[in-house]
Amino acid sequence: MSAVLDRPQPRPGVLAIDPYVPGKSAAPSGVKLHKLSSNETPLGASPKAIEAFKGLADKLELYPDGSSTTLRRAIAGKFGLDESRIVCGSGSDEILSLLTSAYVGPGDEGLFTTHGFLVYKLAILAAGGTPVVAPETNLTADVDAILAAVTPRTKIVFLANPNNPTGTYIPFEEVKRLHAGLPKTVLLVLDAAYAEYVRRNDYAAGIELVSTSDNVVMTRTFSKIYGLAMLRLGWCYAPAHVADALNRIRGPFNVNGPALAAGVAALEDDAHTSAAVAHNDRWLPWLTEKIAELGLEVTPSVGNFLLIRFPETGKTAKDADAFLTARGLVLRAVGAYGLPHHLRLTVGPEEANRLVVEALTAFMRGANG
Repeated sequence: MSAVLDRPQPRPGVLAIDPYVPGKSAAPSGVKLHKLSSNETPLGASPKAIEAFKGLADKLELYPDGSSTTLRRAIAGKFGLDESRIVCGSGSDEILSLLTSAYVGPGDEGLFTTHGFLVYKLAILAAGGTPVVAPETNLTADVDAILAAVTPRTKIVFLANPNNPTGTYIPFEEVKRLHAGLPKTVLLVLDAAYAEYVRRNDYAAGIELVSTSDNVVMTRTFSKIYGLAMLRLGWCYAPAHVADALNRIRGPFNVNGPALAAGVAALEDDAHTSAAVAHNDRWLPWLTEKIAELGLEVTPSVGNFLLIRFPETGKTAKDADAFLTARGLVLRAVGAYGLPHHLRLTVGPEEANRLVVEALTAFMRGANG
C-alpha cells in the first residue's frame, strides 16, 4: 500500500472513469469483414477530400494553421454562420471535452440522458464534475425529465439529437422548450453529429438557437457523412463568449493540416454528400422492415444506424453477436450504454446490408453457428 502512495496520484475521480471502448473492427481469419459497428459511411470520403489530403504529403514538416481559418470560413459559407463563432477540434469529441473543461469543475454537475453518448460522462468526470443522468421515455430524450434533473449545481446539459446509439430524436420545438426551461447560467450543448442524415421536417440541428442565445452550443463532425473519421475533425458553433473560452484552452495546433484541407474539400463536394444521403434513404427503411419481419424490435432511427433488440433468453444479443461475427458481420454491442439486449447496426454497402439480413434470418430460424 505504501508503494502505491509513494508515486504520483491522479486527481480524485480520474480512476472512476471507465475508458471508452470502441466497436469491434475484426472478423475471424479467412472471413471477409463487413464492419458495421462504428457508423462509418459506406461511401467513404469524397474523392476531392482524398486528393486534398494527398496534396499535403510533401509538407508534413510544416505546422498547420492554428486558427483553422480556411475551414472555419468554408463552414461559415456552407451554413451561413459567423466564422468568428466557429471553433474546430480534433473530432467533435475534443470539442465536447473542451466545453466541459471550460464550464465544469469539482462540485459541479453535468447532465445527459440515460442512453446518451458515452463521452459526456467521461468528459464530466475528467473535469472533476458529477455526472447526472436524466431518464428517457421510449429510448428518447424526455425534456421534462431533463428539466427535473437540473439543480443549482448543474453547469452543462448534453443533448445528442439524433442520439447515438438509439437513433431517436426530439423535434426542434422540444429543443426550444428545453432551452427555455434551463437557467441562463446552464450551457446547453446540442450534439448534432448525425444531422445530415435526418429527413424530418420538425428537426433542426440548432443553428437558429445558437444564433439567438447566450447559452447554447451546437457541435458537428466530419466523421460520419463526410467520411473523415480517421482524420479526427469536428467543429462547434457557439456564442462569441463561449468560442473565446474554448480558444483560450484548446491546443494551439489542435487540428492537423491534412484534416483541414480534406474538410474544406468535403464541404465543397455536394454531390458526394447527396449520394450518401440517398444511399441511407434507400437502405435504412429496407433494413428496418426486413429485420422487423423477423420478429425483432427495431427502434425507429433517423441516423445511419439501427438499434435492434433481441430476446433476453434464447436468441440473445450476445448469441447474435457471436453468430454474425463468425460470418464477418461485425455489429456494435451496446451494453456499456445500458442496452445489454441490443445490437447497433450501421447502414453499410448493399452487399453487407443483404448479408446481415440473411444472417439474422438464419439466426432467428435456429441455424447453427
